Amino acid sequence: MKAKRILAAALGVITAVSLAACAQTAAPAAQEAPAEAAQEEAAAPAEEKGTITVAASPTPHAEILEEAAKILKEQGWTLEVTVFDDYVQPNLVVDSGEIDANYFQHIPYLDSFNEEKGTHLVNAGGIHYEPFGIYPGQKSSLDELADGDTIAIPNDTTNEARALLLLQDNGIITLKDGVGLTATVNDIAEYSTQIKLEELEAAQVARIRDEVAFVILNGNYALDAGLSVAKDAIAYEQSDSEAAKTYVNVIAVKEGNENSEGIKALVDVLKSDAIRDFINNTYDGAVIPFTE
Repeated sequence: MKAKRILAAALGVITAVSLAACAQTAAPAAQEAPAEAAQEEAAAPAEEKGTITVAASPTPHAEILEEAAKILKEQGWTLEVTVFDDYVQPNLVVDSGEIDANYFQHIPYLDSFNEEKGTHLVNAGGIHYEPFGIYPGQKSSLDELADGDTIAIPNDTTNEARALLLLQDNGIITLKDGVGLTATVNDIAEYSTQIKLEELEAAQVARIRDEVAFVILNGNYALDAGLSVAKDAIAYEQSDSEAAKTYVNVIAVKEGNENSEGIKALVDVLKSDAIRDFINNTYDGAVIPFTE
């Protein structure tokens, strides 16, 4: 035991001398250590926080979510997106609890759906709006509109009203006073030209462009059809219009889930500068970030 103590003492002296001799060369390494540690910390993956599931329309909603998923991943969230081609199932799967949220609709449609279907969905945050537009079919100018021509419009409650208001703004029809966002074809008081209106499920409208004079499309269905508001629309809702403000597309969730950690993280990312820039740079005016 005594020998071990002596050896330890001797080694201590040798170590002390060695450290003193290497002090100048060791110092830079000590200075570099914090930077290396910071790099390792930055490279470490974020703590896993969970999975957020969202039902969405293909364009632009699922595309925007795909971009948001990259940012959410850095924050520790996994975003799973299920794409739907209709306006009914995305609400039903959220109301049932099968999926956390959806991103495809505006508030008037959400309110109407709740009333008609007895669902309990709420707005967790407005993300963007899509100008509603009149697009060419067999004809390319509204000046060419003639008696007997057909214009195809969406048939769901709120989008039909929106289409009719756009037709009124462009002098094609006159609606009864005060009908506003509840307007239907039965509320048309006068036609400037004796046209026919063909009411179709929103996803079907663009598919008959070759069969009608004009079509009126939601922004996402215009994009699906390869159409641009800026380049192809004959007329569209202006950004300062009441319609644009009314029809902001939202993240919808089942009532009571709007303040959950995952939903708040999702909404925050979708309203971030990074996603705002992505929208502005990608959609050529067909999709516009919503600012409250």
